[in-house]
Amino acid sequence: MKHEDRIDEILAQWAREVPRADLRDMEVIGRIQRAAQILRTRLDEVHARSGLSGGLFDVLATLRRSGKPYRLSPTELYKWLMLTSGAMTNRLDRLESEGLVRRVADTGDRRGMLVELTAKGKTTIDGALKLHLENEKRLLAAVPAQGRRQLADLLRDVLVNLESA
Repeated sequence: MKHEDRIDEILAQWAREVPRADLRDMEVIGRIQRAAQILRTRLDEVHARSGLSGGLFDVLATLRRSGKPYRLSPTELYKWLMLTSGAMTNRLDRLESEGLVRRVADTGDRRGMLVELTAKGKTTIDGALKLHLENEKRLLAAVPAQGRRQLADLLRDVLVNLESA
């Protein structure tokens, strides 16, 4: 038996009101949007257990995955996280006040500054990452491994198209 979701209800309403409309794309986009809303909430709940918001997790994770010495310029962080400079500054200020990152002079550019993960920041993100990965596994538990691979491939196609436009 096929289970119905909120998108099925919305599509049924549109089909009733506009019977000749092709709703196949709305079905896909609607499910992506609804899934994104639910996922953001469920991800944020787990990040909060580590004392982080989703945005702070993203900054720490970006620094952590950059490899030793876990240091990037604000511009590099900005590009990876697709934030305004003001939003980036606010996040960095908060992380610095909590001792999770520090700003250091860029020895390669006397005018520049780098953001570096502290030991406390590394410990925090490593613990948060463990919880994050367990949470992602739980969130996708209903989708078999082969389905996850197919879904990932299809979503990559969507993103490549969207990002190149």
